[in-house]
Amino acid sequence: MTQVTLSNIVYQIPRKLTNELLHLAQLSPDAEVCGLIGAVNGVPCTCYPVANAADQPQRRFLLDAKQQIDAMAAMRAKNEELFAIYHSHPSAPAEPSVYDLDEAAYNDALYLIISLNTKGVLEMRGFKINHNTATEVVLTLSDS
Repeated sequence: MTQVTLSNIVYQIPRKLTNELLHLAQLSPDAEVCGLIGAVNGVPCTCYPVANAADQPQRRFLLDAKQQIDAMAAMRAKNEELFAIYHSHPSAPAEPSVYDLDEAAYNDALYLIISLNTKGVLEMRGFKINHNTATEVVLTLSDS
């Protein structure tokens, strides 16, 4: 378990996008799924699934480099900016692992972590990660 600071910063995530992320995680119960979320004017709108290229995908994620570049190009083509990087934890809580903290490279992005390690209810939490320090933010659902 890592040390997490709490923040009162609130991010609204559209319900449809949240459902898409949770569904993607459920489709891969034994390996971490990952990808990017694009936003227009700060409003998250598009999910870009990216293959997990990690050597141990059941315990960590590594965005496939080519697919990540392609996803970022697709975002630019749609005038979107990077809003979040998401991944799942099949058998761990929805909080950054030591590996997640070490590998976080986008300080401006939100990190969304989905846990399948719950009893019947999926959990998604959001974090800002900067210099190996995680700060949890408040996520709320919007119907937009």
